[in-house]
Amino acid sequence: MAQNSDDSMEMLPEYEFDYTNAKPNRFAQDALITVTLEPDVAQVFSTSEAVNKALRAILTAIPKTVTLA
Repeated sequence: MAQNSDDSMEMLPEYEFDYTNAKPNRFAQDALITVTLEPDVAQVFSTSEAVNKALRAILTAIPKTVTLA
């Protein structure tokens, strides 16, 4: 096996990847949405379940005729 010189180990400034044959990630969950909370809000909620519980409580107070965008 030939030794690589330092020049061949350099990273190029840009790479072009061909994703035409890419397959979906079979390990990714279909309905997973990630939301980043601001630090002050994150201090109040220790788990995603706590956040969801609070949001569901708020949703019950919204009239059914209101459409959320």
